[in-house]
Amino acid sequence: MSISVVIVDDQAMVRQGFGALLGAQPDISVIGEAADGAQGVREVARLQPDVVLMDVRMPEMDGLEAARAILGTPSPSRSHVLMLTTFDIDDYVYEALRIGASGFLLKDAPADELAHAVRVVARGDALLAPAITRRFIAQVTSRRGVVPRQSPRLAELTPRELEVLELVAGGLSNLEIASRLVVSEQTVKTHVSRMLTKLGVRDRAQAVVFAYENGVVTPGA
Repeated sequence: MSISVVIVDDQAMVRQGFGALLGAQPDISVIGEAADGAQGVREVARLQPDVVLMDVRMPEMDGLEAARAILGTPSPSRSHVLMLTTFDIDDYVYEALRIGASGFLLKDAPADELAHAVRVVARGDALLAPAITRRFIAQVTSRRGVVPRQSPRLAELTPRELEVLELVAGGLSNLEIASRLVVSEQTVKTHVSRMLTKLGVRDRAQAVVFAYENGVVTPGA
């Protein structure tokens, strides 16, 4: 079964280019597109795609507002949102991760990276680009002067789940965490799943943001 995708971007050339690149993949199908956020919200509600490629800056309704509308609406398929961006709008991307976007991708990403990103978020994982994302979130929280708070949800984690959260926030993959803790990758997946549920976050991207905002890890640590 192919991965269904909707592309939301105000530049026709971007939509056509991404559509052609993804359409050439045997396991990915572009089923719709939209030229602004408001139209994108309507198309996603109508088509229920697995993945939404969402530009950040668009007329009428920007990508952040559109992502918030899509992610805040319960649906049978619960589409995953992947933001399309450049690194000159960090605050927008940071906020997108906070509201549940599955990650971000540079618009000039090569074809194989684009297809890989779609596959990653389609299966429910977050596209974190570990080292870059950790540095990015640390820079934004530091620049914003975010004061760490201690959510009561942290107390619900077991010591091992808290340790896993710290390692996830450090940008480690499940396989790397398994190696660090000397456990199986499946055990790590179980810890991650329980940790996400207890914290009430959607995926690893939101978990990383939660970890920084609650002082589990600190910028520059």
